Amino acid sequence: MIIRAADCIFESLIETIMAGQLAPGEPLVEHSLAEKFGVSRTPVREALHRLAQAGLAERGTRRAYFVREMTPEDLAELFEATGEIESALAALAAKRMSEIERRQLMAIVESGDACDDPTTYSDINRQFHEAIKLGARNMTLAATLDELSMRTFAWRTANFREDSRRLASSRSEHRQIADAILDLDVDLTRRLVCSHVASSYLVSSDILTRRKTELPVQPHA
Repeated sequence: MIIRAADCIFESLIETIMAGQLAPGEPLVEHSLAEKFGVSRTPVREALHRLAQAGLAERGTRRAYFVREMTPEDLAELFEATGEIESALAALAAKRMSEIERRQLMAIVESGDACDDPTTYSDINRQFHEAIKLGARNMTLAATLDELSMRTFAWRTANFREDSRRLASSRSEHRQIADAILDLDVDLTRRLVCSHVASSYLVSSDILTRRKTELPVQPHA
């Protein structure tokens, strides 16, 4: 029950922060959030810890959480690291995926082609990247990507919700990547995935810029 409540609170806070309804520096008070969601402080504490892991919150001097300010440099570094790790995994997947796994990947691409809903497509996008990660068969790189994916998840999801053009471009990029993997073209797969992550970064950077112009930075303790 606690885990489900923490998941709900975590997802709600991500949506609120990414929608620009909580300003950088704004406090995330445990007891206030517990009252808002009608739960004890335990799931709130868990959700805030996960939010900090995702890079959207951090602790102040009094151990209280507040909304973290993401700088353009932070965002660029985060997506650069993600692109390097994910492209390395994709290159391995191009060599190591079975024929069945390759066809399953293409089926995911086709389901994305038929989807116009940003929320549903976000889940399809997750399935696509997860299939490539698993197909690479490298647990060490996969664990690194999991940590980075937690920190980019909110930004990638916002891509589809806030930029109508991103859904169409993502579909096209997924198909190109899947085609390269089907052709066992390791170098092309690596380049396409790097470019795919860079495209996501550019949209995310625009979102971050809008956030900074829409909301004043709040002081924190």
